[in-house]
Amino acid sequence: MKDLSQKIDNSLKEFLPDLIQLRHHLHAHPELSGHEYQTAALVAGELRKSGWEVKEAVGRTGLVAEMGQKSGPVVGLRVDMDALPIEERTGLDYSSTIQGLMHACGHDLHTCIGLGVAKVLAKNRFTTSRIRIIFQPAEEIAQGANWMKDEKVLEGVKSLFGVHVYPDLGVGKIGIKSGTFTAAAAELEIDIIGKGGHGARPHEGIDSIWIAAKVVSGLQEAISRRLNALKPVVISFGKISGGNAFNVIAERVKLLGTVRCLDSKLYEKLPQWIEKIVKNIASTHGAQACVNLRSIAPPVYNDPDLTHLLSNCAKNFIDEENIVYLETPSLGAEDFAFFLQDVPGTMFRLGVSGENGCAPLHSGYFSLDERSLELGIKILCQTIIMSASNS
Repeated sequence: MKDLSQKIDNSLKEFLPDLIQLRHHLHAHPELSGHEYQTAALVAGELRKSGWEVKEAVGRTGLVAEMGQKSGPVVGLRVDMDALPIEERTGLDYSSTIQGLMHACGHDLHTCIGLGVAKVLAKNRFTTSRIRIIFQPAEEIAQGANWMKDEKVLEGVKSLFGVHVYPDLGVGKIGIKSGTFTAAAAELEIDIIGKGGHGARPHEGIDSIWIAAKVVSGLQEAISRRLNALKPVVISFGKISGGNAFNVIAERVKLLGTVRCLDSKLYEKLPQWIEKIVKNIASTHGAQACVNLRSIAPPVYNDPDLTHLLSNCAKNFIDEENIVYLETPSLGAEDFAFFLQDVPGTMFRLGVSGENGCAPLHSGYFSLDERSLELGIKILCQTIIMSASNS
């Protein structure tokens, strides 16, 4: 495998400067979920220049590139392309040119990793097996994977690989974990319906704001006292809206939040559990409550054999000490999970923190060290080739 690693390394040197420039362009021109038109067009052009067969407008704004045999099992790579509605504050020379939009989750780097893998594999024709690279839209709203699944992008796939940048690890390190890798996630919407009245006479109304506060605190207390602490559940509210005037008891309040859980069986029970608690709190104080829990994504489950393969391939480029075996899953969500409901696969964390550290994902100050691009491409190239050779 060392000879293969050296060939990958030599080939990538030719493409790396152009890939860095492409990444700068993508970062400066972010596009929201479901609107990745210019990103997809640029990617399609680059892929065709390298000899890949490309199908565009797959899953709305996604695309699929394929190379190798026309039949037989497929080894796949998935990368995502969308940006976030966040104002960039990094001060980079290639900062977002679009106000209020930013690649604050590293998907611009993911896209260039996919292009780098495509260019290296195409130049060397390391394998004649079928290789498929899925450039996915709308990961941030957890819809793109299902859009693409509906168009049969997993047909024939026997193994699927993915990557996500990770600010908690320095450049030159990766994080891997077999089994449960990320949490199941849902969007929680709660409407509290009380009775309006004068702020000076609250006893004549039913104060939905006060009751909403009881709901927020009551759910947190219930988690700590009525659920198994070894099976964590996180409920966080990000938006509260209600009321019309400073001296009027609000009749209605809407709470919007998110629910995260690592245990699939517990996750299935949460809608009924949350609804019962919220309605009990509301009715105790004379109000009504409507609860809606919309599932966003299931947990990512990393196939142990494919994770082991990726780990072994990574050792050709980094020392064992730079492979971090993650002990616990992330409570973040990732719609890569929808693909893994149908095919075995694995995703790894790519360290992107430089000498001065790295701001968290989804921050306006997020600025990764793009030296990480090289390692991501190398590991995935070798892993895909080895997986294809086992077909």
